[in-house]
Amino acid sequence: MLCIKPRSLLTVRQAGCVEALKAASTDFVVMRGLAMRLRGLLRSGSKAKLKQWLEDARFSGVHGMERFARTLRQDIAAVENAATQIWSNGQVEGQINRLKTLKRAMFGRAGIELLRARMLPLAEIELHQM
Repeated sequence: MLCIKPRSLLTVRQAGCVEALKAASTDFVVMRGLAMRLRGLLRSGSKAKLKQWLEDARFSGVHGMERFARTLRQDIAAVENAATQIWSNGQVEGQINRLKTLKRAMFGRAGIELLRARMLPLAEIELHQM
């Protein structure tokens, strides 16, 4: 969190931690700079800036950032779409997460009837909110 949170949003304690980490580690300075740039470019929607960021991260000398850049390159089309498209699957992922949490909570307790009884009220709430 300390790597991606802008200085203006840091608490006094967090800002002190960031300064201490910067003083102690040049890798942290590089990593925070790259993380802040990525945060900004994901909001800007620029493919060119994304490609430059990936190159900078790949040759940053920070193992974690280099590995992260390699991982992003594996599905570059999805990463570019995430940076340039206004659409998000956040709502869908939230619903899937809620369903999986409910499923885990009920694991081994009952069958499909209890699941249906617990899910129907949620579905009715969703319909009324639309």
